[in-house]
Formats: sequence, C-alpha cells, structure tokens
Amino acid sequence: MNKKKIINDPVYGFINIKDELIFDLIEHPYIQRLRRIRQLGLTDMVYPGAMHTRFHHAIGAMHLMTRALEQLRDRGVEISDSEILAAKAAILLHDLGHGPFSHALEFTLLKNVNHEDVSLFLMEKINKSWNGSLDLAIKMYKKEYERPFFGQLISSQLDMDRLDYLQRDSFFTGVHEGTIGAQRIIKMLAVDQDQLVVEEKGIYSIENFLNARRLMYWQVYLHKTALAAEQMLIKLIQRAQYLARNGENVPASEALTFFLKQPVDKNFDQLDLAAQYFVELDDYDIIAAMKTWGNHPDRVLSLLSHQLLNREIFKIQLKNQQIPTPLIKAGLKKVCDYFKISEQEASFLMAHGTVSNSAYLNHGDQILILQKDGEIVDLESASDLPNITAMSKIVKKYYLCLSKNVSL
Repeated sequence: MNKKKIINDPVYGFINIKDELIFDLIEHPYIQRLRRIRQLGLTDMVYPGAMHTRFHHAIGAMHLMTRALEQLRDRGVEISDSEILAAKAAILLHDLGHGPFSHALEFTLLKNVNHEDVSLFLMEKINKSWNGSLDLAIKMYKKEYERPFFGQLISSQLDMDRLDYLQRDSFFTGVHEGTIGAQRIIKMLAVDQDQLVVEEKGIYSIENFLNARRLMYWQVYLHKTALAAEQMLIKLIQRAQYLARNGENVPASEALTFFLKQPVDKNFDQLDLAAQYFVELDDYDIIAAMKTWGNHPDRVLSLLSHQLLNREIFKIQLKNQQIPTPLIKAGLKKVCDYFKISEQEASFLMAHGTVSNSAYLNHGDQILILQKDGEIVDLESASDLPNITAMSKIVKKYYLCLSKNVSL
C-alpha cells in the first residue's frame, strides 16, 4: 500500500506525508476522531467560518514541526531521522485528549483531568499495541528526553502548537490581527546547549507573535458571546448529568450516557471503560443529544437545548471588577421570577466567573534570545520594547450571564 501522501492544507498548501509511521497514525481512529471535534468549540456562533477541526490543527502543527527541524538541521544541529520522526509523531498526537467542542467541556465530562493527561494516556495505549514504536515520542511529549529543545518545540511559550493555531484560527475566523510570521520565526530558531533559542534579530517577530496571541484571546478565544455560548453548553451538560444521576431518563448516545450517569475523575487512567467511551465521544454526540433534549419534559434541559441550537445566547456582562454578590443574587431571582422555577433550576440558566489572559509568562518556561555576543537572555531582558513587559501581566475579567429572555 502506498503510504506516501500529500495533503492540501488551506493555510500552508501541500503537506507531504513521507513516513509510514505518520501515515499509520493519521489513519488511526483516535486521530480520525479529531475530524469530528471543532478546534474553537462554539466560536462559530461569532465567526461563522470557525468550523475547522482538531484534525486540521494536528496536521498543521506536524507540518511546522517538520519545517522547524529541517531549519535546525540546516544550522548544523545534529538531529537523527528517528528524532525527527518521534517529534512529528508527538506533535501530531498532542491533542488526542480533547473532548467534544475542545476546551468548552474539558472539566465538565471529566473532573480534574486536563486534555494533556488524556492525550498521554491515549498515546501510551497506541504505543502498547504498536510494540513501543512511540517510546521516543512519548519521552519528548513528557519532556523527559535528554535534549530539551524537542519538548520545547512540542509544548512551550513558543511551540509549533501555538504557531499553528494562531495562524489557522486567524485564517478561519477572518481576524487578521492574529496573523503571525510563523515561517520567519522558524527561520530564527536555533539550539544552544540543547535549549531552544531565538536569534536576536528575530525579536520583533516574537513581539508580533505575542501581541497577535493577546489580541486573539480577547477577540476570539475569550470573545464574550463565545464565552456565553460555552457557559450555556456547560450548563446544558451539567443539567443532563444532574437529571441522569437522579434517575431521570436522558436519551443520548451510549458514550455520552456513560459520562452523564457517573462522575469520571483523575483516576481516568485506571478506568479502561471510560477510555473506551471517551474515544467514541465527539461533537456529534452533543449535537444529536441537544436535538433530542429539545423535547425533554425537563423544562431547563429543553430550553437550553432549543436556545443553543437556535443561537439564543445568554446575555453577558464582562467587567474589569469583580461582580458583586448582590448583583449575582439579583440575577438568580430574575431568572426564577421570569420562568417561575426554583433557584436550583434557575442556577442552570445563568453563569458567572472569571477569565484571564497573559500573552507571555516571564517566569519558568521563558522564551530565550541568543544575542550577537553569544549570551542567552530572557526575552524581556533582551527587548527594548515596553510592550513585552506589558504583555507579561495577567489581565483578569469577570463575567455574569443570564438567559436571553432575562434582562441583566
């Protein structure tokens, strides 16, 4: 069977698949499942073009990994073919652990389990059935390989994951402020003592990358309407879980029913059955359930399903100051009075909390700059640009949202 293929990607053009292992991984059901998980959750309710999937992103990140390793090899960094293959496999598989609608339901279907841990668990399942062919890829993913720059290319503040999702999300949303010079940044990458560094002349490209990331967070990832829609989806699943765990009939696919009926927590890696159902779960399970739940006798579940399907999004306030408790209680009372329901039921028709954004965290995992004199310094120290310092500050905002029919 011919396993050398070409994929036509809308962002990068033709992407060559040259390795049998990569071809087989792409064909694996765990990766094919990513075709059915939207990269940006419910963001298409704001930007209709944002219908791209985690599969698109995985292929794109692998392509950028290939370009980065070729660039480093051209600079004289010794990288073996087995290391290149492992790094490509690791970045291709890095998002296996995402559930339906990506981040939206990350801690709703699974409690205290992040998608990175689930990705690792699924990588190890593939590796076991493939006689250890992913041993090196998993070492790199876990940042246990003796050459740290491979782990940094997979996951850091300047990794191939971020370079792809910023370009891809900007492309599909049409938010051009998110455009970055990924190829220019890759050209500026180097390795010093097995640490990933950026040549000093690339510092302005890095500033643009961080600024684009900051803008994309406020304009896309944390857009208030998308945030309100995701809160509705969370409340919908929480209501379905509440009903299912109290003996009510909540029709859903077998996989979704499993996660509705019992909590699945950080012991996920000990539950083979949970893993089996998780890899069958995708956006379509949730959409099909919503269409069914629209006729459910539970008024809250029915209402949330209808509203989400018809884009009747919660009204939302996003503020720089904490939402006062009396205002939250007043909102709850308004929902109770409008729908003539109990406070317990009304709590599923409103949401409040915080969101935060920092383009660059200047502690721990830093972006390192290789200066002309050979010294390695942190990005913030190397830059004479005040924007870098400003972008390292965490900006926090507070939100309150209520059902569309209720005035804030």
